[in-house]
Amino acid sequence: MQVHHDAPLAPLTTFRLGGPATRLVTATTDDEVIAVVREAEAAGTPLLLIGGGSNLVISDKGFEGTALRIATRGYELSGTALELAAGENWSAAVARTVEAGLAGIECLAGIPGSAGATPIQNVGAYGQEVSSTITEVVAYDRRAGEVVTVPGAACGFSYRHSRFKAEPGRWVVLRVRFALEDAGGLSAPLKYAETARALGAEPGGRVPVAAARETVLALRAGKGMVLDPEDHDTWSAGSFFTNPVLGADEHAAFLARVAERLGPGAEPPAFPAGEGRVKTSAAWLIDKAGFAKGYGDGPARISSKHTLALTNRGHATTEDLLALAREVRDGVRDAFGVTLVNEPVTVGVSL
Repeated sequence: MQVHHDAPLAPLTTFRLGGPATRLVTATTDDEVIAVVREAEAAGTPLLLIGGGSNLVISDKGFEGTALRIATRGYELSGTALELAAGENWSAAVARTVEAGLAGIECLAGIPGSAGATPIQNVGAYGQEVSSTITEVVAYDRRAGEVVTVPGAACGFSYRHSRFKAEPGRWVVLRVRFALEDAGGLSAPLKYAETARALGAEPGGRVPVAAARETVLALRAGKGMVLDPEDHDTWSAGSFFTNPVLGADEHAAFLARVAERLGPGAEPPAFPAGEGRVKTSAAWLIDKAGFAKGYGDGPARISSKHTLALTNRGHATTEDLLALAREVRDGVRDAFGVTLVNEPVTVGVSL
């Protein structure tokens, strides 16, 4: 376990933004993680959990308290059962499952961050979500003061949400367990049209699992969604806003605003979201509201590759980023009556 005082946090985030923490502790075992959490609680010290740092927007003033960097390691594959320690690099773990010929998370390749964050956000992309393969989450329950095992069915998964996200500050994820599929080296059925097109396959079809992963990585890279220290389009948190999910009345009002602004022939993306609800595209909304790729003339700008990514061009501050985020959010709301919600977790700041 390593302890540093007045420690910079910006290098631990993919935005490369944020001030220092009063104290930074790097824990490499579950016991160390729990010990640091309990110590902070006993002292009444604010606690910030950091994994891969790919979903954090930290105040320029930093964090007054203990920042706990979870750097635990552990990759255990037994047949099709996979267990990952919270600190395992997610993208590297996906690559290893593909090398083993197993399906279920191959389309989640290239997503930055650590395994422990995946159930919190119910990480998903290109037609897959971790909720479809997670069987158990082992976590320290700060309310009960003990380690518990939460079955996948009890995790409260929904679009980019879970019970862990719904109860912030209560849970510290330690390990995540998955049930993968042995389909003879083939992928899970393709659910995302863009992926299927790129692979020359039909939606619902299967392809070699390695080809699915490589195709997703190429698609992500083309949108600046694969980390590259030399490419400022990747100095981001990936998608900054979640795709809005609208009720029937909200969707009808939205379509009326679209027709008023863009003409009656405009057709915004629409995907069934259960219980009469419809999900639309945040990227489409941003673009049609007048915020094109590369928008901005300051140190924080929209990615030149994807309208959904807000980026640090190398010398931005957190306030620069938030100013851009507010401009985009307010512009979309004024244009279409839909309020975008940020996907990254904010620390010491808010939109």
